[in-house]
Amino acid sequence: MEKKNIFAHMQDMEAQMESMRTNLSNWKQTVKDLMEANQRLSLENEQLRKILKREAPIPFDSPAADSADPAAILTTGEGPEEVVGEGYDNLARLYHEGFHICNVYFGHLRTEGDCLFCLSFLNK
Repeated sequence: MEKKNIFAHMQDMEAQMESMRTNLSNWKQTVKDLMEANQRLSLENEQLRKILKREAPIPFDSPAADSADPAAILTTGEGPEEVVGEGYDNLARLYHEGFHICNVYFGHLRTEGDCLFCLSFLNK
């Protein structure tokens, strides 16, 4: 009778360990998702701060700010060729900061080194 009791106890412990492993796996995925979101939001915040600094001479409560063309604000008088170069530079910067820029995993953190899809996209 004691052997059955020991085996039942071992099975209970095994079930608890499996449950704990599943919970840990779920927590790891949640932390990973939160870290990716935090990094993405930090980059977006940084870009918005740069745009705000560039546009600082126009006060937000002035009538000129209401009638300003959003496309003109983003390009800041640059030609179309320079905007394309800026986009490429932004993608290259994102890739070097550890994010995928390929269509397969766009925006996810690169955890296993270089991505051939991203590199082929950068070399185009």
